Amino acid sequence: MTATQVQANVRARRPWTPSQIVLTLLGTAVSVVFMAPLAWALFTSLKSETEAVEVPTHWLPKDWTTQAWTAIFDTGNITNWFVNSVVVSVCVTAVVLLVSSLAGYGFARTEFRGKSALMGLVMAGLMVSPAVLGVPLFTTVQQMGMVDTYWGMILPQCAPAAMVYILYKFFQGIPRELEEAAFIDGAGRWRVFFTIVLPLSRPSLAAVGIFTFIASWNNFLWPYMVTNNPDLMTMPNGIATVMNSYGIQWAQLMAGGLMAGLPLIIVFVFFQRQIVAGVAHTGLAGQ
Repeated sequence: MTATQVQANVRARRPWTPSQIVLTLLGTAVSVVFMAPLAWALFTSLKSETEAVEVPTHWLPKDWTTQAWTAIFDTGNITNWFVNSVVVSVCVTAVVLLVSSLAGYGFARTEFRGKSALMGLVMAGLMVSPAVLGVPLFTTVQQMGMVDTYWGMILPQCAPAAMVYILYKFFQGIPRELEEAAFIDGAGRWRVFFTIVLPLSRPSLAAVGIFTFIASWNNFLWPYMVTNNPDLMTMPNGIATVMNSYGIQWAQLMAGGLMAGLPLIIVFVFFQRQIVAGVAHTGLAGQ
């Protein structure tokens, strides 16, 4: 690049407007606020337990050590807990995507007696807190003999009214002409659903899948209620059990929290575009 081209590029750059400066400073401040807890957890996990509880507290460790990280692997079955969380979250996500897409498409494209009442029942599920359903769900799972099993943790999480509603609203926005053209060509309802509707719904399906995976991974209450077997515990339950058994070890607690949150950070980093696109396509931003 010649000196003339460099000068031309410099001249082409417009100076920042006051609004751009304010927005940049505001975005930086918000980013610092959100990143500060992660930084604090990371630095605390690299301290010794004695240093982690010192008063006054300080950000950076005086003596950097990985003792807390080693301890969480030695004192707890964290590898099994991690695998259990992956298995439960992936299975819940797969079942939710299948059930929600079928239910949402059925509500959006088919007419049947009692449709309004059934849709109202689904919408009523949005107003019921999952904690309220804990006792009846546990009683049902216990009677079915699924306590301390993967299915006992997975199936009760697979009836999300919100995800059905999101996909129902999205399917309503797909032009019917596309499906009618396929029907004229001899395609059946199932073929239209899997070859036309689902490919057009990738942004919304991606958003629903990501939100479901995150919610299932972070779910503490239900796995805690339905299993007492240490070999079947998920990450949140396993870490809480270790902390209760050995007292509050703050450095280990921060290390375990970072270990449990790492997959969610990876999911967001790699799928943030799908999350934003899914929110835009499903209309969540305005609801």
